[in-house]
Amino acid sequence: MADYLQSAPAKPTARRGYALAVVVAGALLVFCAVLPWAGLEVRSELIGGGLANDIRGIDDTYGVYTLVSGLVALGCGVAGLLTHPRVAALAALPGAVAAAVLVLFMTDGSGVRDRLSVDLGQVLSIGPTVKFGWFAAMGCAVAIVVLSVLALVRRA
Repeated sequence: MADYLQSAPAKPTARRGYALAVVVAGALLVFCAVLPWAGLEVRSELIGGGLANDIRGIDDTYGVYTLVSGLVALGCGVAGLLTHPRVAALAALPGAVAAAVLVLFMTDGSGVRDRLSVDLGQVLSIGPTVKFGWFAAMGCAVAIVVLSVLALVRRA
């Protein structure tokens, strides 16, 4: 008789917020693999200019690993959207792998560690640089791990 007074069950779409966030972070990680991660800058105050050479993420093996990790995280997020939202928690593994690979990019010889660094005052300055794409990729990898864990433990 009072069936209309009972509250409606919780919408399943409200629980899919973290899975959707994992999808977005995974897609951004895939995009960040194409951005410049490192570079070599040559500056001279004598001529009032400089040159820069950028290294994109996918130009290196570690960048390809990061791209694949982003695609796997994206797939886990989509699976969480289509099935149960807690399936998106599986994206924590590729997110952690991507973060580790990004650290290896900086510390291994293929990154900026072995780049030449020369400073001759205002005449000539040569040095390695870390570009915005590496920082964005690291932020996306950490976001994937955090959002995946939240998809597992939080009830939205």
